[in-house]
Amino acid sequence: MAGQAACPPLKVLAAQLRGAVREAGGTWRLCRAEAGRAPLRLRAVWMQGTVLQVERGGGGGSARLRDGSGPFTVLGVEDVPRGRPCLSAGKYVMVMGALRSVSPEPVLRAIKMTDLSENPVHEEMWGLEVEELHRVIP
Repeated sequence: MAGQAACPPLKVLAAQLRGAVREAGGTWRLCRAEAGRAPLRLRAVWMQGTVLQVERGGGGGSARLRDGSGPFTVLGVEDVPRGRPCLSAGKYVMVMGALRSVSPEPVLRAIKMTDLSENPVHEEMWGLEVEELHRVIP
């Protein structure tokens, strides 16, 4: 998988994306040198976090979320099927989206959103899921 554009969205935390570098062709290179791993190339990400703020209108609306490592912004949240019910402060949601920028914080354009608030295990396990995934990807 290293050296190739990842087909499925890659599970990541906001802090991991802050050091990503944009490459030609719309891909991003996620550096994993600190973990002794080869960089990964990606286009889409899978993130989870708590909704902090929602702005409606203008390009499909946006939402500011926070995972355990920091904040990130999601664009086009009103244009995603089942996205609108997730749009209230305090909800814990999953977002799959195309990465747009990483500085000063990650910004993605939503492809899919799902409300995970009903089961607190999703939030409790998210950091461990991401850590485990990055441990097994060479």
